Amino acid sequence: MSRAIIYETFGGPEVLELRDVPEPHAGPGEVRVRVTAAGLNPMDWGIASIPEAAAMFGVTVPSGFGYDFAGVVDEAGAGADGFAVGDRVYGGAMAKAAADFLVMKTPAPAPSALFHTPDGISDKVAATLPVASLTAAAALEAIGLRPGDTVLVGGAAGGVGVFAVQFAKLAGATVIGTASQGTFEFLRQLGAEPVAYGPGLADRVRKLAPDGVTAATDLFGTETAETALALGVPPARISTIAAGPNPPGGVRATGGSEARPADLQRITGAILAGEITVPIAATFPIEQIRDAVALQAGRHVHGKIVITL
Repeated sequence: MSRAIIYETFGGPEVLELRDVPEPHAGPGEVRVRVTAAGLNPMDWGIASIPEAAAMFGVTVPSGFGYDFAGVVDEAGAGADGFAVGDRVYGGAMAKAAADFLVMKTPAPAPSALFHTPDGISDKVAATLPVASLTAAAALEAIGLRPGDTVLVGGAAGGVGVFAVQFAKLAGATVIGTASQGTFEFLRQLGAEPVAYGPGLADRVRKLAPDGVTAATDLFGTETAETALALGVPPARISTIAAGPNPPGGVRATGGSEARPADLQRITGAILAGEITVPIAATFPIEQIRDAVALQAGRHVHGKIVITL
């Protein structure tokens, strides 16, 4: 037997259960991954708690939990392409990541993904990358960020925000990040000028950027996008990732699925070069999955949360 997080009904962290399940094995054209870490994302608990969100991703109950993972290939079926026993790997498996073992087809069909983990990057760090880093890359690509821009990043201290802030700095932009007061010093360490979200945001941003804001990405909802519009930023230079398919004012909706294939290689290269860091706010053993998801859902985490197995 092996273990996996399973939920039978939609709901909050209380519906998540660590269960014994039959141990899976790799068949032809497949590999089995012994999972060592699973990174949490807001979409994970969104899918588990909101039936409509689950339907968008093709998830039905009973279901497994989580997408991002890292580990080691410990079985390879005949014809498995590009991977062998002993390879360190990371990637994504929709509603399956929080488990002792994953069986993946090679090559992995979307929305699944499987990559070799570069030497020098830990499994915990690798498990944070697929959703958050690619979403950040897509959000900035959508607005054509360039050197000299002043960009407003909404939700800058969250799991996607920590990547977006650092990518924007690497691109030569000045970054203003919305956050709660308790994250201000954390954001300054990443290179952003923090600003409190909430009523009056536009006025506070004007004081921080008297010459104006030239681009914006909203990684939380719509407040930052609406503020950027009010500040005169053209809709084509504003992106959102969590405002649904019809964001306000004609701004650009995007997500990790729109990232370029080369983005992950560029991102892991920047990590290895010390150009960006991956703040891991907390790690939890899989037995404490409910506590981990409750912390994630509170939306006040400075960085990423990782489950260890």
